[in-house]
Amino acid sequence: MRHILMTALAGLLVLGALPGTAGERPVVVELFTSQGCSSCPPADAFLEDLVARDDVLALSLHVDYWDYIGWKDTFASPDHTARQRGYAKADGRKMVYTPQMIINGADHAVGTRLKDVGDLIDKHLARSGGDLSVDVREEGGMVHLTARTPSPRTMPLAVYLVRYLPEETVEIERGENAGKTITYVNIVTEMQTLARWDTVEPLELSFERPNDAAASAILLQYEGHGTIEAVARLP
Repeated sequence: MRHILMTALAGLLVLGALPGTAGERPVVVELFTSQGCSSCPPADAFLEDLVARDDVLALSLHVDYWDYIGWKDTFASPDHTARQRGYAKADGRKMVYTPQMIINGADHAVGTRLKDVGDLIDKHLARSGGDLSVDVREEGGMVHLTARTPSPRTMPLAVYLVRYLPEETVEIERGENAGKTITYVNIVTEMQTLARWDTVEPLELSFERPNDAAASAILLQYEGHGTIEAVARLP
């Protein structure tokens, strides 16, 4: 990302706050999926229902480890595979699978087990968000983000910029889903680390807003594939 400016400010005027404060932040649901996975389409469809919810930020991350069975996933990225494996390692698990949903970076469930996923979402919605607040505003083609907390955390937070395509439809010609036409939603195309925040001082980031069709959000997550502590959708 071009021209990322980072400074720590003790007092910044907060304008145009977006969800990210305690009690109103959405729960992040990451679906690890693949166009080459025969059991994934029901989870992909379920993600559409989650995308419609204001209290959930649902993201689709396509992995590349099923590409060898006859169809190369058009959205797959080794970065997504590495992220999923990072979650597994952090949780003491040796295996990864699809479809898998990770809820707020802390819990996981099979992506087709709707009740399990729903219960985990409710669990995180009920969880206190503490006193960490996030503000995002846009001005003159620049995005300005401020994060602050009066109670510094014991671990630093990674600040991610996530970019995703709202919807794409794919005709799958080979592999386990050959002949199917599947619509995917909130397809992650990039996850970039903007900063490492120790939470001791308020954080301000400024960066140019991308001028393409992708939507964007900010995630504040404990390093090492920990819990996602705050979320803000870009205006």
